[in-house]
Amino acid sequence: MLFGTLAACLSAVPAFASPPSSLSSKRAEAQQVSNEINGLDASLSRADELLNLANLKLSHVQRDIKENRRELRIAKQNLVKSRHMIARRLVTLYTSASGTSTLELILGAKNLDDILNQLDTEKRVSSVDSQVIGQVEVFKASVKEHAQKLAVEQHQVSQLVAMRHTQQRSIEVRLSDRRRLLSSVNGEIAQLVHEQEVAQMISARRAQQSAAEAQSVQQQVDAGAVVGASAQTPEGATVVPPSNYGGVVGVALSYQGVPYVWGGASPGGFDCSGLVMYSYAQVGVSLPHSSYAQYGMGVGVPRDQLEPGDLVFFDGLGHVGLYIGGGLFVHAPHTGTVVQVSSLDSGWYAATYVGARRIL
Repeated sequence: MLFGTLAACLSAVPAFASPPSSLSSKRAEAQQVSNEINGLDASLSRADELLNLANLKLSHVQRDIKENRRELRIAKQNLVKSRHMIARRLVTLYTSASGTSTLELILGAKNLDDILNQLDTEKRVSSVDSQVIGQVEVFKASVKEHAQKLAVEQHQVSQLVAMRHTQQRSIEVRLSDRRRLLSSVNGEIAQLVHEQEVAQMISARRAQQSAAEAQSVQQQVDAGAVVGASAQTPEGATVVPPSNYGGVVGVALSYQGVPYVWGGASPGGFDCSGLVMYSYAQVGVSLPHSSYAQYGMGVGVPRDQLEPGDLVFFDGLGHVGLYIGGGLFVHAPHTGTVVQVSSLDSGWYAATYVGARRIL
């Protein structure tokens, strides 16, 4: 009866192993995406340096513009000062008490040479004033021309910086997409590897169970051949009623891949006790939504008498799963994982195993 139930349960377990070609193709895809990411990383590094160069050019132009504005301000100040100086000199020349108007020059001159000398001096002063004004005006015009050129250059460099920013952002978006794709492909690879490992464990458990059943049958045959012998239960042995809910395993296994959700008890997401409660509810059995409370249900089961559908407990009753046979159980492990199959003999589960309960 035990072997028949176990065989039926194991035969109901879906085929986990994917064709090797599927896993190989996924690994090849992951390698291709990884190569693309490496290329985009290099492109992003170049884009960063080109942006740095553009910003450096922009800072130089902005510094030149600032310097040019200072020079223009100085030119304007010099022009104002020159005009004020020239105005004062003209006032001194033509309106002072000892003014030197042309008539006064003639009347006050001692001779013709004196008149000509004074007129020549006045013209030279006016000429120097004109040169000063002219030089300031030329400097001012030069500064303005330079400012216009710098404005054009600033506009061009600003456009260059904007273009570099756009290029950088484009690469970052593509890089982000590639990284998400790689994460997804790696997740698929991990799932395929897990499925292969589970398939291998199930296959090994089937072989072990077949050998154990064959040995048990042989022992029963040998025992029946003893004349006058009577079958008795060994002293101290525990006899547990057989499980009537092996079918609950198929329910739980159908939700592999459903994410762990804290407090979850529906196909949208399960926590450990929520998966057990929901699965049993589908076969008409009501269980509490708590691993601690579920341990109080049914009867205790020795590990060597586990059958499909038994509740297995770990970590001081803080975790529960459903035994599926062959040393395997299905459960919702913890946040960040999904409903999956694990082995009772694996490290943490073997180390924290508490016991099992059979629902009657």
